[in-house]
Amino acid sequence: MRIKNVFPRWLLGLALLLSLSGCSALAVKEQLDAKQLQNAQFTESELSLAEGGQLRYWVGGHGEPLVLLHGFGGTATTTWLPMMLELSQHYRVIAPDLAWFGDSYSQGDANISTQREAVNQLLAQLRVEQFNLVGISYGGLVAYDMMAQQTGIKKAVILSSPGTFISDQELLELSQRFEREQPADIFVPENRQQMRHLLKGVFSHFPPLPHAIDEQIYQRYFALWQAQKRQLIETLPEYRDQLAPQVEPQKMPPTLVIWGENDRVFPLQQGKQLARYLDAPMMVIPNAPHNISNEHPSTVSQAITLFIE
Repeated sequence: MRIKNVFPRWLLGLALLLSLSGCSALAVKEQLDAKQLQNAQFTESELSLAEGGQLRYWVGGHGEPLVLLHGFGGTATTTWLPMMLELSQHYRVIAPDLAWFGDSYSQGDANISTQREAVNQLLAQLRVEQFNLVGISYGGLVAYDMMAQQTGIKKAVILSSPGTFISDQELLELSQRFEREQPADIFVPENRQQMRHLLKGVFSHFPPLPHAIDEQIYQRYFALWQAQKRQLIETLPEYRDQLAPQVEPQKMPPTLVIWGENDRVFPLQQGKQLARYLDAPMMVIPNAPHNISNEHPSTVSQAITLFIE
């Protein structure tokens, strides 16, 4: 069965607000998202990090804890909102904004280790010892690091994220596909035009928006903490080389790999490599892009629920 592409729901909501003044549409959209989560009994809180900084996060639902880690450039709500609402019917959903995204930041070094420790501080604050884990793209790299280095993860789901299966040659080819010199130039755009180039590459159909709205999206989600965000990307090869020898597939939690057939960021072959290495089942969504949580939220939510249960 072919799965029909769905217009990204977060963007659909924003498009409905275009009749508002350019200075208010994005802020109103965020308020509406927050209200929707609050109506579903989610609460938003802030954790002070031990190294300095803060981690913003949402918690809602009942059942086994399920941690959702978003991708690069996004936040918990822009990445997961429909899935948070659906999954909270079965699980206690914990969805943080990773450090240097949204309203979260850390005084630690900008790398995956800092991200992992921030999430662990959050879990300790919430007194969560065992949990299920889902990560997409960059959040999938953080999840993979957690899977390899700690216990307490019952099951994991990796979306569009290659773990350590991304070579220097594949990083070069990634830069070439997006017509940039290096990966950091792709994921840390310096203006709204570069941002749009990125978003066109991760969505199937990123809609045209007025320049004022594009600028709001850029300023809210991409302009802040640029030096730290570049460092997050530039330290990935070192992370890969350090973590790869530590990954013992037989000690990893049971894992499901989900990928978009037409992923331009991390091509499907990289997902197949990861699934083979972990001896993990793999679900491929036909015609889907990199950003499958936005374009296929119900399909991904159902797959996660079936796998965990």
